[in-house]
Amino acid sequence: MLGATSKTTTDLETTMAGLRRALVIIDVQNDYFAEGGPLAIQYPDRNESLANITRAIDVAEAQDMPVAVVQHQYPAGAPVFAEGSEGWKLHPEIASRHKDSWKHLVKGYASVFAGTDFEAWLRENDIEAITLVGYMSNNCDLATAAAAEPLGFAVEVLSDASGAVHLANEAGQVGAQQLHETLMVLLNSNFAAVASTDDWVHAVKSGTALPKGDLGTSAVQGHAAFAAVA
Repeated sequence: MLGATSKTTTDLETTMAGLRRALVIIDVQNDYFAEGGPLAIQYPDRNESLANITRAIDVAEAQDMPVAVVQHQYPAGAPVFAEGSEGWKLHPEIASRHKDSWKHLVKGYASVFAGTDFEAWLRENDIEAITLVGYMSNNCDLATAAAAEPLGFAVEVLSDASGAVHLANEAGQVGAQQLHETLMVLLNSNFAAVASTDDWVHAVKSGTALPKGDLGTSAVQGHAAFAAVA
């Protein structure tokens, strides 16, 4: 089954336009900025993605958009995100903007929905769409977007306000840029509307929707694109 192939892209955009958004800041923690560390974000440039995250926060605040901030947490002594450690703490740019009105979530799984009251908070606040920024596109962003689908929440992912790391394991290896760019295509094919921060800001301020693909159309266009190359 190809997912939302019964709806055209125009239908999806029209549906998204009237939805109440929340900005979700995922795991913007110091461990992702530790120079030389295994979790240091490699693509896009982490300082540039951070600047886009803070810009999204400022726009959300100006628009009275609900905001949720998320921290990944492991027990004390863990190599990363150990509770109370410097690496576990929110990046200073996020901590300095943090407000009591924000929803604060602590998670131990990739998805923000897993083991938290995130879904309940969204429903209590009549939120229908979540805009994801933060890290990593290859783990928590992906898992959260996928988990939102069966719950009926629309998802937006800001491609330049997120990021990936290099990966290698028994299945092979992939660089952060290829991984991130591939995941943005994958997400936009079914799970989320993927856009730049600039385009998202324009959509928020104008009350319009971000364009979102679907799996059927993406497969047809992919087939045509690679048939032409062949």
